[in-house]
Amino acid sequence: MAQHQSAKKRIRQDAKKRVHNRYYKKAARTAMKKLRDMTDKAEAEKFLPKVISMIDRLAKRNTWHKNKAGNLKGKLTRFVSGL
Repeated sequence: MAQHQSAKKRIRQDAKKRVHNRYYKKAARTAMKKLRDMTDKAEAEKFLPKVISMIDRLAKRNTWHKNKAGNLKGKLTRFVSGL
């Protein structure tokens, strides 16, 4: 158990940050799954920028690594263009 005030505060901050990160990561994964389930190309092209924006936001905040974000964006873009 943490003894110092700063360590206790760090534990509180980490817990809050963990919930925040989990929410946004899950939202992005759900959006990616929704995009992959689409069959209409026009609808997918309209939804793709929203998903890419979510991925970029996670990479900017270091929740996901920038290379992971780039790989995901590339795969999703290839998927949409192949519809």
